[in-house]
Parts: sequence; structure tokens; C-alpha cells
Amino acid sequence: MKEIIDPNNLPQHIAVIMDGNGRWAKKKGAARIFGHRNAIQAVRDVTEGCAELGIGYLTLYAFSTENWARPKAEVDGLMELLVQTIRKETKTLIKNKVKLQTIGDADRLPESCQENLRKAMEDTADQERLTLTLALNYSGRWEIVEAAKKLAALAAEGKISPDQIDHDLFASYLNTNNIPDPELLIRTSGEMRISNFLLWQIAYSELYMTDVLWPDFRKKDLHEAIIAYQRRERRFGKISEQMKP
Repeated sequence: MKEIIDPNNLPQHIAVIMDGNGRWAKKKGAARIFGHRNAIQAVRDVTEGCAELGIGYLTLYAFSTENWARPKAEVDGLMELLVQTIRKETKTLIKNKVKLQTIGDADRLPESCQENLRKAMEDTADQERLTLTLALNYSGRWEIVEAAKKLAALAAEGKISPDQIDHDLFASYLNTNNIPDPELLIRTSGEMRISNFLLWQIAYSELYMTDVLWPDFRKKDLHEAIIAYQRRERRFGKISEQMKP
């Protein structure tokens, strides 16, 4: 599949809703955390696959604000797994020239998670091949509300006029202000939902839903998603005739 990808028509930014870990584990008669542990290889494959193709940005939906409502044992297991994975994978990120960053309200994460994230981000800060963004304790609605609060405070203080607030100014106060909007959004496990992910940023993203459960997702699945993306015509509200050179 990789050989038929057009290198001149790659998405600059791919976002992924990693779904299906629990169902994958259930099929094997195991606890949900078993699925989360076996999903690490999928993260490795997609990260390496994007880096190999020259895609500059990859954003993974790792933990939403709504995920706190899951059973405590699962949440605790996820947090522990996050710490272990970050410690283990930082050297590999540096080797592959991958910069790590996060979006979301990280202050609510356990202190051990915050410390390991800070160190990993510091250690990879100079890497430029690929920017890997983990969405942790994140939701699109939360992000939009937070941006609105900041702009409202500036307006109340007289530092900006409400008339100055436009798309560009608003976007500059989002968590993703330093990365481009994703051209391609992938969701695994066959679900047809956005699940409160990058609501502002995916206004014109191409959506690709696959039945593959996240622990089984590999580079070939990434390649199939990109090929599907390349077969589409992105019109941004225009008609086909307007898009022709």
C-alpha cells in the first residue's frame, strides 16, 4: 500500500481517535487494561509510519475529560501505563527525531504523569521530524470554553475590542495554536462519532472510519487511510470546477 501513496498529496497533520481497546480485550477474555497495554504497538506503528512518510504532525486522543467517569481501576491502570510508556519510549522518540507535546488540562493528571510528561517534552523539544501531540484530559468543548474565557477577560480589561475577535484570533487561544488543523481524522473500531475531539480544528478535515480495533491498527492501516484521503476531492465549500487548475 505504501508504494501507491502520492508523496505530493500527504496530509500535513493526522489526528486519531484511538478506539476499541476494551472490545479487543473482551474478545480475548481479558480485562480492559489488557487492551490498553496491547495498544502501545499501534501507537509505535502510527508514529513511525507518519515519520517515514514525512507527515509533520500527529495528534492522538489518549484520554478525554469524560474518561474520568470510567471504573477507577481502569483509570488508575491507564495513568500507570501512561507513566511507564513515556519513560520507556522517550529514547525512541529522540532516536526518531519526534517532538512530544500535549493538549488538554494536564493539571488534573497525577503528579507522576505530569513530571514524566514534562521531562519527556523537555528531552524531545529540539526534535523536528514529527510533532506528536497527546490529547490528555482533553475535550473540544472544554478547549473552546477556555479560549472564550481568556478572550472575554481581555475584552473586560479593555485590552481588546470584541470586534477584534475573528477566526484567527480565536484559534490563537486554543491549545493547538502552534500546530495546523488536521486534514485527516482517523477513528478506529467502526464507531461513527467525533467524541468531543478537536471540534474547532476538524471543520474541514476528511473523516476516515475503520472497523479495525486500535490494538490491531498497523502501518498498513495508516497507509489505507491516507490512500482513501488522497482519493477524495477537498473543496472547502467550492464546487469541483473551481478546484481545477
